[in-house]
Amino acid sequence: MATTQAAAQDVGEGAELYRHFCATCHGIDAAGQGPMAGVLLIPPPDLTKLANEDGVFPTARVVARIDGRDPLVSHGSPMPVYGPYFDGQDTSMKTPEGQPILTSQPIVDLVAYLETLQGQ
Repeated sequence: MATTQAAAQDVGEGAELYRHFCATCHGIDAAGQGPMAGVLLIPPPDLTKLANEDGVFPTARVVARIDGRDPLVSHGSPMPVYGPYFDGQDTSMKTPEGQPILTSQPIVDLVAYLETLQGQ
């Protein structure tokens, strides 16, 4: 499949993906207090506080956590890796520094949604 550059972001679709795949651990409000948070050895992070002090969102790190390139061990095993669920829609997005990242359209949408939550 051909890769497109600077994929359009669908925040609404990202919100749906978040509710389906992420809210169980991170909570509906993304503050890290989902219903499964109490059974994890490493508490889920507050996803509303990912941006640094200057407000720069860590796009590459977030993409790598979601797709499994940067695994995180939480309950004796890696955080669920959803990259395989999102296969088949290859595209790319750019970091705030302009570096392209190969990923999938659902991850682009999910990251766009997470960016809207910063500072809440």
